[in-house]
Amino acid sequence: MSTTETPATQARAGVLSPISRESFGYTQARHLLWRAGFGGTPDQIQLLVEWGPERSVEHLVELTDTPRQPVEEGRFSRSIIGSPDAETRARYRRARQTNDEEALARLRLERQRRQAQDRKQIREMQWWWLTRLIETPRPLEEKMTLFWHGHFATSYRTIEDSYHMFVQNQLYRSNALGNYGVLMHQIIRDPAMIAYLDNNDSRKGKPNENLAREIMELFSLGVGNYTENDIKEGARALTGYTFEDDRFVFKQQNHDGGAKRILGRGGNMDGDDFVDTILAQQACSNYMCQKLYRFFAADLPDSGKPDRETATVLREMASLFRRANYEVAPVLTKLFLSEHFYSDRVVNQRIKSPVELIVGAIRSLHTPARDLSVLLDAMSLMGQNILFPPSVAGWDGERSWINTSTMFVRQNIMTYLLTGKTPRGYDALADEQRFDADPVLNQLTQGDPSALKDSGRVIDYLLRFTLGQAPTHARDALLGFVETNGGETNDDMITGLLLLITAMPEYQLT
Repeated sequence: MSTTETPATQARAGVLSPISRESFGYTQARHLLWRAGFGGTPDQIQLLVEWGPERSVEHLVELTDTPRQPVEEGRFSRSIIGSPDAETRARYRRARQTNDEEALARLRLERQRRQAQDRKQIREMQWWWLTRLIETPRPLEEKMTLFWHGHFATSYRTIEDSYHMFVQNQLYRSNALGNYGVLMHQIIRDPAMIAYLDNNDSRKGKPNENLAREIMELFSLGVGNYTENDIKEGARALTGYTFEDDRFVFKQQNHDGGAKRILGRGGNMDGDDFVDTILAQQACSNYMCQKLYRFFAADLPDSGKPDRETATVLREMASLFRRANYEVAPVLTKLFLSEHFYSDRVVNQRIKSPVELIVGAIRSLHTPARDLSVLLDAMSLMGQNILFPPSVAGWDGERSWINTSTMFVRQNIMTYLLTGKTPRGYDALADEQRFDADPVLNQLTQGDPSALKDSGRVIDYLLRFTLGQAPTHARDALLGFVETNGGETNDDMITGLLLLITAMPEYQLT
């Protein structure tokens, strides 16, 4: 994606100097709502303009004036999958000892029944989380939960225990804007992560290196900032870290208590010492700030060598992260308040993830959510099946989201949200759940419906709101559409315009 910047813009974009209130207008407020959440309505954009940058960022990051959505106690069953109780184990043992094939078959059938029930529950969890993403009054909290889900990626497909995925999702949410170091200490105790990376099979004399390797390579330091020996020693430090049912258990008898040397530090180190040693490395704050920058600001080159301005921003972020003892909120606050964040090199330079596309459309356009199963299936076809990341590396994101197949799904799902139409016909409730454009048009009409008579003005307004820009080619095409179809910008015409806009390549950007 090309950028056009003046030398003055380039000079000031490389540092995290704060944006002035005078420079914080509609475009900047819209950008902030998309990056620190999932977009906003025209009314919400205007409110942030009135608040100015400092109050707007404080509202989104600090969450002091926004109540948390409670999670209903007992909403999901914790007993579907788990370690068999003593009686069940005894029945298995007796059946094997006596070669009782009928009893073994009954036990296998019961296990299969539980697995099917658990697969149903993970789907219900996907519905639940998608609903939270759509309805939350704390969008940055949910977006950071999504960030941690992609960073400390764990897939239900491997662990096959839906309740463990739920516990992990809650762990990410409770630490969403908290302390990364605290979260690192908790992740080595998380049953889902322990099972996903096989640490429950790691014991003295036979350490499993998976968790130690991924902690260093993907979760904290990045390739090139550790050695193979550091991984081997880290695996020894994590021996005995396991779980029983839904709780972490440290089995001292399985732990290697001998001397270890990791990243230049020696001693009889356990898992917490291993994490503390990683957190003491400057490479850790550098790596994590690159991950945060990619997620909230702009992509970085595969070479790992960003331009001078971006490199300066990354250094300042990493320095602040270390001074803040790995608190996430101060770093995001600094980024969201910076001139750099609103520069041409950042605005409209990221490709919307499938979650951002769907949740953002519903939250900003006020479309009906319709059938959540249809939305989840579309997200999966577009490459982002929540609770099922493709690997421990999470989702690649950015250009990997876009190909001929996913663009087709992206256009179809926007048509579905705006009209209820699917490739196979209309949703059964399409007539009852009609899209209402009035909330979108509020800031245009301001109580004066006559504003809709000026089609050029309507199109400029819609383009600015949906794309953050009004490209000449898009404006001309939309004007031609209105003129060809009678020239009247009524409700059906507004829906038609939005269908055309949301099919444009520019709508895929945020």
